[in-house]
Formats: sequence, C-alpha cells, structure tokens
Amino acid sequence: MSQAPVLKSSPTASSHAPGVGDDFEFVEVIRGYLNEAAELVDIPGYVREILGQPKNEIIVNFPVKMDDGEYRLFKGYRIQHSNILGPYKGGLRFHETASLDDFKALAALMTWKCSLMNLPLGGGKGGIKFNPRDHSRRELQRITRRFIHALGSNIGPDYDIPAPDMGTNAQTMAWAMDTYMNTVGMVSKQATAGVVTGKPVTSGGTEGRVKATGQGVVHCIREWAERSRFDLKGKKLIVQGYGNVGSHTAVLLSHLGVSLVGVGDHTGYLYNAEGFNSYRMQEYVAEHGSISGYPNGERIEREDFFAIAADLFVPAALEAQIDQTEARALQVKLVAEGANGPCTPSGEKILLERGIDIIPDVIANAGGVTVSYYEWVQNRNSEKWTAEDIDERLELAMKTAYQNMMDFAEANGCSYRIACYGVALQRLARVYSEREIFP
Repeated sequence: MSQAPVLKSSPTASSHAPGVGDDFEFVEVIRGYLNEAAELVDIPGYVREILGQPKNEIIVNFPVKMDDGEYRLFKGYRIQHSNILGPYKGGLRFHETASLDDFKALAALMTWKCSLMNLPLGGGKGGIKFNPRDHSRRELQRITRRFIHALGSNIGPDYDIPAPDMGTNAQTMAWAMDTYMNTVGMVSKQATAGVVTGKPVTSGGTEGRVKATGQGVVHCIREWAERSRFDLKGKKLIVQGYGNVGSHTAVLLSHLGVSLVGVGDHTGYLYNAEGFNSYRMQEYVAEHGSISGYPNGERIEREDFFAIAADLFVPAALEAQIDQTEARALQVKLVAEGANGPCTPSGEKILLERGIDIIPDVIANAGGVTVSYYEWVQNRNSEKWTAEDIDERLELAMKTAYQNMMDFAEANGCSYRIACYGVALQRLARVYSEREIFP
C-alpha cells in the first residue's frame, strides 16, 4: 500500500535582526516608500492604488517524494506585481522563512528596479518555503521540477521570467528551463529558453550573469566614491552574507584595493584585522556552503561584527538586518545594500542622522536583473554576447541610473531611496497616462 504524504511543520525561524519584532511587515515598508515618493512625483491616485497591490498572487501546494521514500508537501508562491512595462521578472527564493507578504514586497521592489533601470520588464517574485540545505541534490531537483510543473503556464518567456535568488542558482534554473520545455513549452522548445534567466552559459545563460549583482553594487560604490572624493584603495569592508552577491562584491572590491576584514552568514561571524583573502573564502563557501570552519579568522558575536571599524558595509543577506541597534553600532561611511530591504525605516533614519550614506537596494543590487534582461534578449534573438559587451552595457546602465537618482534627490531634497522610487514612478505614471485603463 502506498504511503500518504508526510506533512512536516513549517519552520518558525525569523529572518529579521534580533531586535526587530515579528510585527515587522516588509510589504508595508515597501508601500510606505511608494507613498512617500508618490507625494513628490504627484502621480494620479489610481496609479498609486494599482501599484500598491500585485496583479496576481499564485500559491501552489505540491507533493515530492523524498530520498527515503516518504512524501512531503511543499508550498510554493509566485507573485506577479506589475507588467505594465513588460513581462514579470524576478527571482525564485528557496528559504525556510519565505512568506506570501515577503514575496509581495520583493515583487514590488522588482517593479521599481526594472523601471529605474529603464528595462522593458515588470516585477515578480516567488519561491518555496523550505530550507534547501536540508535536502540532497536529487531532492532539490525533484522539488524544483515539481514546482515549475505546478506553476505551468503561469510563467513563460513572454509572460513571467524567473531567475536565481537566495537558495537557488544556475543549476536550479537549468532544471526549471528543462522542465518547462518538456511540459508547457513542447511545441517550440528553443523559443522557450528565455523562460528563466541565470542559467549556465552552456545552457543558454550569459557571460557575466553570476557576478552581475555584485558588479552592480561595485559600480554604485565607485560612483559614490568618485562623487565623494573618497579613495577606495586601502579601505576596509565588512560584508553580511557571503553567497553570490556578497562574495562577488568582496572579490571585485579587492581588485580596487579594498580589504575584507569582517564577514558573516547564517552560521556566524568572522573577523581578521589583516584582511581575508576574499577569493579563497568565496571558493571555501562554494565548497562547504558557509563560512563555518574557515581557518583564517577570529569568531565573533553578531553585535561585535556591526561594531567593527571599517569604511564600507555591504549587507547581502536577508531583509530587516539593520535596525536601530545595528545602525547605532556601525562605524562605516557607506552602506551599500546588496540585499533587498536590509535596513528598517528606523535603522535607516539613524544611519542618515549619523551622516552614513546609503545606496539603496533599488539601485545597488539592480545589476542582476539588468544582466538577466541581456540574457533574455540573447535567448530571444539567438545571439551570444561577449563578456566585454555585458560589462560595458551594465556599467553604462548603472551609471545612468545613478545619475538619475542623484538628479531627483537634489531636485526634491529627498533620500537616495525615495529618489529611486521617484524616478521609477515617473516612468510608470507616464505609461499609465499614455495607455490609460482598459476598457
């Protein structure tokens, strides 16, 4: 007799900083930024109301057979926020704290990023609530394929285009593309290669995608440094989260003479006054899955990490990591948000009052979606661009967006974050004005 699906309880671990309560609502924080920017842009009320909610909220529950023969029921999400500028675009996150509201916030952020970067794409986000580190490679493949199958025609190269995010990578995207090609996209398989981005280069991916988000962070830091007359050579960096974004940011900054002295992830925090070899640590994390056990550093507590005397801080982990306590402890000149929503509004307020600049997530980590767009274009046109092509296009796109942010901030006397929202909203409002509302 076949066994019934095993239903395991959902994890209750919080993704917030220790001082942030469970009443923190990321989606309301994002709506607050929208409303603040809307007052400056003076967009019509109906546009603000439309953008305050996603167009579609998709939840799927699907069973997967585990290696031990038992079945487990998984909950997956896909939030489609806006497609007024083009197909929905956004990552797939596999994480134990994933929730509907968080995906709603992250999908909205993608809408602002795509608009700010002048991409013909809208905002989406999704994923599965589970810890991928608890599963074998075989289980991860089955979970991914079953999730993509469950989404079915809710995604597609001209409709909704997922990409890697926390807990997923190029291999995940290869499984996703293959599953879609062999189910929904059976008629014209090659035309469906663009159903996801962030794929391995040999399977239709693009040069430069793996480092793209970190590269975008570095472009922003260089722009800030140049405008602030701040010499990066010899400066110190701390990074929270040493996955794809954090590690590539650290490696690229090391080429500019910046030394990584503090690093942390879900397993703890390390300090080295002389500086870590960021590339070797990247290799170590790729092999071991975390910084735990890395030999060349002193293990420190979380509060000690935030008190490290440095120049630059790149939070590249989860949202709501920098609240009031962390904001008061930081001894840096710049916070460049490699993660989505790492600063709470109260934490941001303290940082700005202390004279610490913030390059917000809306622009700082937009390099990933920008190069994802380049991959999508190559897939659609059956083209292959060189790494030099990608690097040149991304640098120009990031510099242009940075200048637009600065111009808006200076003209309206607002923070860089609200300036990013303002630039994005101006474009969205123009499109709504031109197209109007059907019928």
